[in-house]
Amino acid sequence: MQDSQNQSSYILRGTAAGGTLRVVAIDATQIVEEARVRHHLSKTATAALGRALSASALLAIILGKKVDSRVNLRIQGDGPLGWLVAEGSADGSVRGYVREPEADLPLRESDGKLDVSGLVGTKGELAVTRLLDNAEPWTGSVQLISGEIAEDVAYYLASSEQIPSAVQLGVYEEGGRVARAGGLIVQAMPGVSDETLQALEQNIAAMGSFTDNLRRVSLLEVMEKATAGLNLVAAPQAQAARFQCRCSRERAVASLAFFDMSERQNMIEDGGQEVVCHWCNEHYHFSVSEIAALDAAEVHARA
Repeated sequence: MQDSQNQSSYILRGTAAGGTLRVVAIDATQIVEEARVRHHLSKTATAALGRALSASALLAIILGKKVDSRVNLRIQGDGPLGWLVAEGSADGSVRGYVREPEADLPLRESDGKLDVSGLVGTKGELAVTRLLDNAEPWTGSVQLISGEIAEDVAYYLASSEQIPSAVQLGVYEEGGRVARAGGLIVQAMPGVSDETLQALEQNIAAMGSFTDNLRRVSLLEVMEKATAGLNLVAAPQAQAARFQCRCSRERAVASLAFFDMSERQNMIEDGGQEVVCHWCNEHYHFSVSEIAALDAAEVHARA
């Protein structure tokens, strides 16, 4: 699969309060828009998966130890969405999908906003798996507390990772497209004072809706609002982020090798076979001659 043609999504990092707060934020607008288009997502499903995509990218940085670190975020709720999966890498690549991409709900009567919690569900599990090449994966999980995703990720970090953090995620859609999307994690580091944590809590509360902030100001200004009075020191350069899958035509054809020859013969009789990647919805079509070549290679291997 090719990278997105628009590489404008990016990640910012910084510290505050003399290094006792770690700040990581992502503008995931283009990532979430590509996910919406690729998976034909409903409006509310776009918001749910968009939040998870941003969270997975930030978690890969917060929890990762190496540049090849990956984090798989899976949320299984009791709402009509079924489940959603997002995978972020420390190199800025992100991918994800949902079980029921067309599932949707009316706007909430209370405030007229998208009902992400209703679509995801309030009962279920959030699981985070750390993936490293040449290492055993490690998974931690917690029960969902709201289905809004940001609160659930913060609960996971505090309970399973013992990392107290403020987590904010948002997706704003306009004219049938993703206009702004992103996320922010402010992580408490060793030595943080109670006064700093109290100031951070007051800043987050004063900010109001994270999505509204994304609409009005830059990502750096969002970070500055969250750390007002705490001397934010932002890294001078942003890191590029993108929707990028790990699938390829070579991996897709390799998957056909798991079928036996009789099953591949059925594919040949049907005029070929199409393999679809669930992560990115990329379609790979294999001709009769390509499938027949697999059979010939298997016969040769047995000879």
